[in-house]
Amino acid sequence: MQKIIPCLWFDGQAEEAANFYTSLFPDSKVGPITRYGKEGYEAHRQQEGTVMTVDFDLAGFQMLGLNGGPLFKFTPAISLSVVCESEAELDALWKELVNGGRALMELGKYEWAAKYGWVADRYGLSWQLSLGRIADAGQRITPCFLFSNEQYGRAVEAIRHYVAVFKNARTGNLFHRPDDGGKTLLYGDFYLNNERFAAMDGPSEQSFSEAFSLIVNCDSQEEIDHFWDKLTEGGEESYCGWLKDRFGVAWQVNPSILNEMLLDPDREKVARVTNAFMQMRKMDIQQLEAAYRG
Repeated sequence: MQKIIPCLWFDGQAEEAANFYTSLFPDSKVGPITRYGKEGYEAHRQQEGTVMTVDFDLAGFQMLGLNGGPLFKFTPAISLSVVCESEAELDALWKELVNGGRALMELGKYEWAAKYGWVADRYGLSWQLSLGRIADAGQRITPCFLFSNEQYGRAVEAIRHYVAVFKNARTGNLFHRPDDGGKTLLYGDFYLNNERFAAMDGPSEQSFSEAFSLIVNCDSQEEIDHFWDKLTEGGEESYCGWLKDRFGVAWQVNPSILNEMLLDPDREKVARVTNAFMQMRKMDIQQLEAAYRG
């Protein structure tokens, strides 16, 4: 099971977006859907029965869509990098993603790829498409961080921090910019729990947003405590397992059993669990299990 799952924040379009994204990649599917109850309406303002979360899988890469309202919007500060092994595949994917969206870097030949393009889709989520070999990249889809604005120049620092926090983690290839004496990162990759991520510094005004967060699934309270403590160092706590790290990246530190609880057909159990976690900052497995049991 994927340890770190990207969570995409939508304003009522999570199911629509999941259906669209899964239509673009072979061997993809939409998974379980959770729905809002009456609980927590004062905080989330979503109507009872409407879609809360949608699990979906893009060619083996797990993601989650969340309907959270109009509060947060996507920015190119975190994008999804996709390796395409043929021009026909790349062109077809680009055509679908740019339809209703906009090109951030036009599709063409660049120094780093025979064919590459950066696009924000109809929902605002940005994608980097490049021609290459999946075997070389290690993953077809890779989350990519752009450290810019007030975070410019901190990509390597962030990579080192994340690698120190997670198990089965390592730094991959780092390519520094030659025009500034190597002070900033042109491009680099790293692995957390053997899952690949990428990062770069970029002189732009893009900032990280809660619209793209990273869920860390934890099997024990010890794990939750570890990730919460390490990721909030220099950052800030929020509610329901959410936090921002020292670089402004949003994370959700969740117990692995939470989604199973929220998918229970017993609405009273779901209501009790929801009421419990809505009051929490850091998640407490013992309290959630007690609420679940009633």
